[in-house]
Amino acid sequence: MEATVALRLPRDAASVPVIRQMLDGTLRSLGVEPQVRDDIELMLTEACSNVIRHAAPSDDYMVSASVHDHLCVIKVVDTGDGFDPRKVAAEPDPTSEHGRGLQIMRALADDIRFTNRQDRGAVVCLEKRLRYAPGAAGRHLMAT
Repeated sequence: MEATVALRLPRDAASVPVIRQMLDGTLRSLGVEPQVRDDIELMLTEACSNVIRHAAPSDDYMVSASVHDHLCVIKVVDTGDGFDPRKVAAEPDPTSEHGRGLQIMRALADDIRFTNRQDRGAVVCLEKRLRYAPGAAGRHLMAT
């Protein structure tokens, strides 16, 4: 079995809680452990916040999340100008209130990929291995 959630969202801060709650509800119903859900929620929040803050001139963005077996794959796709993740400061100024999103995503994801699409924005792909609570529906459903 594979579970997939996909939304096209307005590039507005109010959209972040919507996708975050939808994905968390899906993962919770499958019985994914709380710590893993928290990591996924934070990664997703950072990726979406980066689109909202930096992806001009796009009006919207897409988020898809799929769960297959013991892996959650999240893709956040914008239609902005793209970016070079190598040029983002590895160590932001300690007094800065911004600039830690890529670090947070890299720290929490089991795999992360950035793809720039020529004149069509960027894709951030985050992968996280899932752990299920004992007796969880997801453990049984994903094994079939």
